[in-house]
Amino acid sequence: MSTTTITTTTMTTSEPVGQEPLAGAALDVMAYARLFQVCDSTFPIGSFNHSFGMENYLSDRRIKKAPQFEEWFEAYFRSQYAFGEGLLVRLTYQALDAGDVQGVWDLDRVMYCSTPARETREGTRLIAKQMVSLIRLLHGQVPLLGEYADRMAAGESFGNPALAFSLLAHASGADARQAFVMYGYSVASTLAQNAVRAIPLGQRQGQVALDRIVSLLEPLWELVEGLDASYLGACVPGLELAQMRHETQGARLFMS
Repeated sequence: MSTTTITTTTMTTSEPVGQEPLAGAALDVMAYARLFQVCDSTFPIGSFNHSFGMENYLSDRRIKKAPQFEEWFEAYFRSQYAFGEGLLVRLTYQALDAGDVQGVWDLDRVMYCSTPARETREGTRLIAKQMVSLIRLLHGQVPLLGEYADRMAAGESFGNPALAFSLLAHASGADARQAFVMYGYSVASTLAQNAVRAIPLGQRQGQVALDRIVSLLEPLWELVEGLDASYLGACVPGLELAQMRHETQGARLFMS
């Protein structure tokens, strides 16, 4: 295997008769690096300003130290990430592979309308706007991304960073599983860093919590791989209620 290729699926020199190689299994290392730049927690799209409800758990003293944060962290990924942005990534790929452009825009609307907390909806829109702008600056013309920006500007689409990332990842040659894991890492690393600032949590504890979530991404992919759009936006009510309560919370470090 060439040293300039990252392979996420074990490949042999001879494929079984009648079996096609997995599409997107091999991703060029430079394409991977440029994708992962977008996934870095320091990528300036404003996500460091949002706790997505975690701060309300801090305010209510339901999160005090690392164990409570890890419990919230896992619940967030098993619920809101898996059935929200994670599933959105897979469904966006499905629509793109089928050439269903309108289906992509429909997913944007379903995701927005399935998010009951106003701060979360608006925070997601702001992050998406910044992400699309910066991706276009760095990567130039990405199929459908310019149209997505125009639709957001015209009020025809709301904007979601997971969908925007999916457009870039798909055009870069990553498969759906790779995009799901990379975007999941992006969300997890940002939330871990926000927890380090807010709880406060030690950097070592933050990395331990992040590692647990990274290990969870593979079984979560296996869960969402077989789900259809009817599951998009499903979430544990407690997480959504905390996001709603944050809107009227007195002392706040985060916007959501």
